[in-house]
Formats: sequence, C-alpha cells, structure tokens
Amino acid sequence: MRNLNALLAGVVASACALALISEGPALAQAASATIAAAVANPARPAADTARDAARKPGEVLAFSRVKPGDKVLELIPGGGYFSRLFSGAVGPTGKVYAAAPGMNPETGKAVVAKPVDPAFANVTPIVLGRTVAVPEPVDLIFTAQNYHDFHLSKLNLDVPGLDRGLFAALKPGGLLIIEDHAAVAGSDLTVPDKLHRINEDVVKKEVEAAGFVFDGESEVLRNPADPRTENVFTPDIRGHTDQFLLRFRKPR
Repeated sequence: MRNLNALLAGVVASACALALISEGPALAQAASATIAAAVANPARPAADTARDAARKPGEVLAFSRVKPGDKVLELIPGGGYFSRLFSGAVGPTGKVYAAAPGMNPETGKAVVAKPVDPAFANVTPIVLGRTVAVPEPVDLIFTAQNYHDFHLSKLNLDVPGLDRGLFAALKPGGLLIIEDHAAVAGSDLTVPDKLHRINEDVVKKEVEAAGFVFDGESEVLRNPADPRTENVFTPDIRGHTDQFLLRFRKPR
C-alpha cells in the first residue's frame, strides 16, 4: 500500500505541477507536492478514494490554485470529500471552513454538523444561511455540484445577493471555483428543478454581475457522451455527467 501511495503521489504531483506552473516554479512545486500528498493521504476514507477516477481531485485542486496556508470556504460540503482534500492541501497553517445549510428546507430541522475527523483537524464546520458569513476573509471559495441548488424553487434564495456575499468573503485577488453538472447550452433556470443541472453561461453571467472576473475554465470533467438532457440522478448517467469547472477572481 505504501508503494501504491507513493506512485499515486508522483503521478498527481506531475499533473499538478503542469497546472500550476503559471504561478511560478517555487510556488508550483510546493503546491503540487501538497496536493499530491492530500490525494494520496492514507487517512482518506476508502469511499472517497473509490471516487477519485471520476472526480479527478488532483486536477481539480490544481485548477483551484490552492496552496499551503490558504483559508478555504467550501460551500455545501456534503460528505466531506473535498473538505478532506483541501485540508491536506492547505496544511497545518491553513484552514477549511465547510459551510453546510443551516436548515433542511423539507423538514425545517437544523442540520447538525458532523464531527471532524482528527486527521483533518483544520476543517471547521460552519452554518451556511441565506447570506454568507465566515469568521475571516478567505483566499479561496469552492463548491462542487451545488451551485445549481441555489436556484431550486423550494429554497427561494436571492442568488445575486448570495454571489455578492461570496465576493465580500474573499480577499482581494481571491478565487471562486464552481464545478457543476452542465445543462444544454441556452437553457434557462427551470432546468435546476427538473434535472439538477445548470447552464454554465448563466453561472458566468450571474457571478460576473457580482463583481468577479472570469479567470479560466477546465475541460478535465467533461463527458461528451452525456446529452445533458437527463436528471443527474438517473442511474445510467449518475457519476458520469458532463461537468464544467470555472474559475473567477476578485479584482485586487
């Protein structure tokens, strides 16, 4: 197992270094090494590592430009798959705020934060309400497969206001990363309720309206075989949807 982890770390480090090289050689080397170690971390649950082939965590973290010492806000962490990865990537001098919704919209019951594994002690659960409140300004905001949920009719959220809150929570120069299930080009905001997908052009327009500058995109999670017309929970497409990965920057 030790040899397998070492091999995996080497492969991921090479991929990450290529993705981070524009940040400068020294920073790219440090960040890619910590990302590789985070992916290969033996403390990660087996249920997490079983999903790595589909979720490509090394490439996603490299695209996010996360580095040691960063403060990260993760929106709607679910089971903590990316929370644990970011925990390793930011290291002991960094911090991960895992923001889960404060109320279950269907039951009205408070969502109880899950206990943090001691192996990922720099992860702090916080409540995500209708506005964004973090204990300190952050370097990076990340959300995976969740932005479309902000548009679910049952939540009745002020999405432009939420996006402005994300902008305010970031340090100048900080990054917002959005990964989500792609909808058919040109589709409107009735799609999130129907298919749990969203048109990436809609996302870009909304986020830029809050003051963000579009900073790049990645094709690493694309699946051209997905017609984008099925609900993402349909068995034949679940776990294999076409996904976009977008990066936005708060101007300095």
